[in-house]
Amino acid sequence: MIISEQVAFVTGANRGFGRHLTLELLSRGAKVYGGARNPETINIPGVIPVKLDITNTQEVEAAVILAKDVTLLINNAGSATGATLLDDEVEKIHLEFDTHFFGTLSMVRAFAPIIEKNGGGSILNVLSALSWFSSGTVGAYSAAKAAEWALTNDLRLNLYPHNIRVSGLHVSFMDTDMTTSLEVPKASPADIAKIAINGIESGSFEIIADDNSRMIQGGLAGGVPALYPHLS
Repeated sequence: MIISEQVAFVTGANRGFGRHLTLELLSRGAKVYGGARNPETINIPGVIPVKLDITNTQEVEAAVILAKDVTLLINNAGSATGATLLDDEVEKIHLEFDTHFFGTLSMVRAFAPIIEKNGGGSILNVLSALSWFSSGTVGAYSAAKAAEWALTNDLRLNLYPHNIRVSGLHVSFMDTDMTTSLEVPKASPADIAKIAINGIESGSFEIIADDNSRMIQGGLAGGVPALYPHLS
């Protein structure tokens, strides 16, 4: 895929990783629609702001009507309630799934026919190292991201015959608003955006953005003893 020839739609484009993805796409010559709940907060020259809450069906349908030339969809919009599965409000757990799973699915169902009609293209789902691993502290987020990983695998199989390549980006902590309270090593979102767009351009189905994600992926084959040795 030649990025300069693509029309991209990035969800959650107003801040954090979504902003850096948008900037990277624009720097490579792509046309970019940026979705955000408050589109007036998108202040990137050249981007086309779109009012979009991915959990709102009406706004997703309106976005499709506006962006009929899309060939690349990046599902970046997310939530991070910090909720645990046993102790926090069920509403927070629902929000994580409504955003990461159902919101992502809603965007794909809406835009896949558009991308196919435009000759095919790509979809990138921004996942997480926590798609594969639970820290025991943010269970709602981990469970929702694990579900989004399963969603990505299924969509990859079903959309490939329609000339749509579905990729997943696995990344650990990035230096964004979502991680300001965490004292852990954090990657530069600008650097990860470059890795992500390079992966799309090269046609990668799975983009592993950092060593921590790579290590966790390697531990999957070892099962529970490899990922959670303290339980053995």
